[in-house]
Amino acid sequence: MLRCFLRSKIHMATVTESNLAYEGSITIDSELMDKAGILPYEQVMISNLNNGERFETYVIPGKRGAREFCLNGPTARKGVVGDKIIIFSYCYMNESEIKPEFVPAIMKLDSKNNPTA
Repeated sequence: MLRCFLRSKIHMATVTESNLAYEGSITIDSELMDKAGILPYEQVMISNLNNGERFETYVIPGKRGAREFCLNGPTARKGVVGDKIIIFSYCYMNESEIKPEFVPAIMKLDSKNNPTA
């Protein structure tokens, strides 16, 4: 049996752009992706604190150090510039992989999308 666990989370990211004309997804600063352990094109769940929207999409790597979080395509309808979002990445583990010491990577951001810890 597989169980689904939180693998990593980017907490309190600020949306910096919303691009309806793009094909779809969310663009995230490559540096922040690396720190959170999120890979290009990986599926993520996003929760918008401003409007309560919760949706799935995939990640496109953005410019390293730009601190961007851009909602692209249909996801642009789920939030606007300035909204606070939480990005969740999950993993599936079988019973033999589940260890008591497992802890997800959680990255908290300040108002300029810089890691605080």
